[in-house]
Amino acid sequence: MRNGHNKNRNSQAAIFARLWETKEGKLPRTLARLALKTTFPPQDLDRMHLLVQKNRQGTISANELEELDSYIAAGDLLALLQSKARKTLKIKKSTVLDHG
Repeated sequence: MRNGHNKNRNSQAAIFARLWETKEGKLPRTLARLALKTTFPPQDLDRMHLLVQKNRQGTISANELEELDSYIAAGDLLALLQSKARKTLKIKKSTVLDHG
């Protein structure tokens, strides 16, 4: 189990998230609130959906697959920041999803 913990802790997303942490390992409250409001723009959501469909159908090109991987990596970074934000603000995920 220790190796899995270290791998997650040393992932690109975890390292990036630590750039913003306070000494206590939390995000500053202002950043935490901003992270929870952050989402992909509609044109990126549409593009991701198209790439996922092409990938499922087996018609995705190498360049498109690389682009999809980039979206996935960016999504992982955002998800980790949002997780830390909820922890900082002590908010449950279901509450955040209903923020409108």
